[in-house]
Amino acid sequence: MLILSASMGGGHDGVAAELAARLAAENADTEIIDVLPLFPLRLGRGLRRGYRWMILRVPWLYELIYQVFFVGKRAPGTSPLTVLAAARLRRLVAARRPDEVVSTFHLAAQITGRLRERGGLPCPSTVLVTDFAVHRLWLHPGNDRYLCPNPDVIGYIAARTRRPALRCAPVVRPVFGQAAADPGRVARSVGVDPGDRLVLVSGGSWGAGEIVATARTLAGSGRYTPLVLCGDNDGLRRRLRAAGLGPTLGWRDDVPELMAAAYALVDNGTGLTCEEAFAAGLPVVVHRPISGHGRDGARAMAAAGVSAHTGDAAALLEALDLLGDARARERLTGRASALFSSMPAEAGLVSSPRGRVLGLDERRAGQPDDAVGHAPDADRLQHDP
Repeated sequence: MLILSASMGGGHDGVAAELAARLAAENADTEIIDVLPLFPLRLGRGLRRGYRWMILRVPWLYELIYQVFFVGKRAPGTSPLTVLAAARLRRLVAARRPDEVVSTFHLAAQITGRLRERGGLPCPSTVLVTDFAVHRLWLHPGNDRYLCPNPDVIGYIAARTRRPALRCAPVVRPVFGQAAADPGRVARSVGVDPGDRLVLVSGGSWGAGEIVATARTLAGSGRYTPLVLCGDNDGLRRRLRAAGLGPTLGWRDDVPELMAAAYALVDNGTGLTCEEAFAAGLPVVVHRPISGHGRDGARAMAAAGVSAHTGDAAALLEALDLLGDARARERLTGRASALFSSMPAEAGLVSSPRGRVLGLDERRAGQPDDAVGHAPDADRLQHDP
């Protein structure tokens, strides 16, 4: 099993690593490949650096690019960048000879779709969509099937690609649903009062977005203590410390414990961190999301009822205050937890042991039930069809 990811932040790599671990536990041989080095002339590295610069410095530019090339009505269905990496991936596949290729990043899905369509990829190609909102660059009809944790877009994916689209649970490490809650111990470990109501604040692995303003809103309320996950953004940590805005944390190995002890998560990226909070039973408020896919993801999560979406300080505090009501809190976390009642992603892969048990093979691709978005055999793993 060849899993294609991209080091654009930490979310795609996190999903790829957990999927590989699950497959390895079922005695499948797995390898994770970062597609960015497949681009010639260090173009992949340039894409990563350019994207990070836009997200951190000029988000309006990324918003413009996203609107024109990702979701615009005249946007190309296939990214012109794919041709630059296709030859290298074809050679890599010829050397590895995998039974199946799985893409966890949209550019990877474009490359595999192009190769599969043109006969350059002899094995099945599956796309595991890691965004809650799906833009067109995820959807290349050359791929064989799609897996997605957002049930609201399954029909859209199937209609756009005319390929099977299966609903799957978010790919999250099991520890997020197992960590014990001890708010007092966590508070003491980060140097705040054990009686404080801790709110985790995240801007992803790069610490992007209006994090300082968010932390200031929480601290200024007198009701919440921000606990900011800064990732690798040392500049953000310095700004928060200078402003006296609560504990600032870099990379942490104890995020499951932090989530178990927190009152809520305030995030702006709608990625893996939100799904980890869903698994932990931690309410999520997406506040002032990052441009492009972040804003679309925030709207999609709110429409699905799995998180709140706020755009100003007053709305953020109101949303957090509402979570003090047990029924409102349980309603939000219950809908988020229901995402995990779908089949595990590894069960939707043709070449995995569980996929073979389900009978998800190439002969199924043309069946009517697949066209509307799901494979009938997958239903036995779904508690909420």
